[in-house]
Amino acid sequence: MYYVISVNLLYFSILALSFRNIWTIFRRSHYSKYNTLSGSELVPSVSLLVPAYNEELTIIENVNCLMTLNYPTYEVIVVNDGSSDSTLNVLLKEYRLKPVPDTKIHGTIPCQTIRGIYHNPEFPDLYVIDKENGGKADSLNAGINLSHYPLISSIDADSLLEKDALIRMARMYMENPEETVAIGGDVRIANGCKIENGAVQDVSLPRKMWPMFQSIEYLKAFLGGRIGWSHMNGLIIVSGAFGMFRKDAVIAVGGYRDGYPGEDMNIIIKLHRYMLENKLKYRVAFCPEAVCWTQAPDSYRILSSQRKRWGRGNLKNMLENRGMLFNPKYKVMGMLTMPYNVIFEALNPYFRITGLLALAGYVLLDMTQWPILLLFGLLNFVSGYLLSVGALILEEIAFRRYNKLSDLVKMLVYSALKFVGYHQLGVLWRLQGHIQFMQNNNSWGTMTRQSWSEEEKGTEAA
Repeated sequence: MYYVISVNLLYFSILALSFRNIWTIFRRSHYSKYNTLSGSELVPSVSLLVPAYNEELTIIENVNCLMTLNYPTYEVIVVNDGSSDSTLNVLLKEYRLKPVPDTKIHGTIPCQTIRGIYHNPEFPDLYVIDKENGGKADSLNAGINLSHYPLISSIDADSLLEKDALIRMARMYMENPEETVAIGGDVRIANGCKIENGAVQDVSLPRKMWPMFQSIEYLKAFLGGRIGWSHMNGLIIVSGAFGMFRKDAVIAVGGYRDGYPGEDMNIIIKLHRYMLENKLKYRVAFCPEAVCWTQAPDSYRILSSQRKRWGRGNLKNMLENRGMLFNPKYKVMGMLTMPYNVIFEALNPYFRITGLLALAGYVLLDMTQWPILLLFGLLNFVSGYLLSVGALILEEIAFRRYNKLSDLVKMLVYSALKFVGYHQLGVLWRLQGHIQFMQNNNSWGTMTRQSWSEEEKGTEAA
């Protein structure tokens, strides 16, 4: 009971901070003259890093999208991480890329062997690195070593940026470039949307159950959570799907961690730690109006694999940085963010399972009655549902991406349905991820892609 009360008080406090800032975000989103920056020489140049492993079905759409952003000066660096499919070949064919004679990268961050670098002067801002397989973190490190600009942005190969996403993020960076070390963007589910020429033309909710549940989760996590955490400078993760970083800060902490999942959380923890230990003023920000659309797992097998991986990554990061826990030296990170992630994220499955068993035991031993148990369950459901509804209200106030009344009704229904089975599966997957961690299972898992055209056809058929 105390655990449930504590977690809900914290959730609602974070949600309240999100509401406190939503009107500022609304004004910034709708009235900011960010478009005037698109041709400005004052905007800092950015290197877009795209790790790609077996992404032959989506990589061309992704690169086409990135090469047409509203941004003055940037480069796209695709890193083929030893793919076993035709990812490299489709890139070479589509953009007529040729090997660069000097394949040596002169960066400082260790990475796997570079097999080749490809370029075509007809596409001066596009580079492709072909390297031995080393994982996503290793690919990002290779991209950093080749990059030519002071800002870097990590983009998943199965994701599409809105044309103004990067310039919106840069505008936030330019507000305080001396202190800003990282900015996260808003990630939304593209399943069900109409995709044409590497851009989302018509926003719609997914037709399939698993992506639909994830749409609700993402809204709650990004709008209901990260807006509030960033206000306190306690943001612990910038999604690997879309984030912007100051390159010198990333190099100062040794780049991305290699060898196991959770690299997106780890790089942010390392940045917090480095800045606080060196007593440097800094901020890790969140820009919800900079939107990235991503393909979500649409099957039980792939989704469970992803969530187990997230569970392993979260546990590893908490254990690795346990010295920050309740340490006033690390301010908000040490006194609030890290304890929250340990108690309410990493240990969540154990509290929930033991709590459920305890409640069942109380009833069997006549220490309480079934009506009390049902009332407790109802209160738990209502509090969780209100949090999801709160995120939907934030969405309606500031962004209104989903204009159909049927979409709003569908989101309200799925916000309730996720507590009947899906929520419990999330607890199970996290527990299984911890078991895999104890077994030293550091595998990334398999994410089966489909081309954006196939996704659109599937939506039309449905």
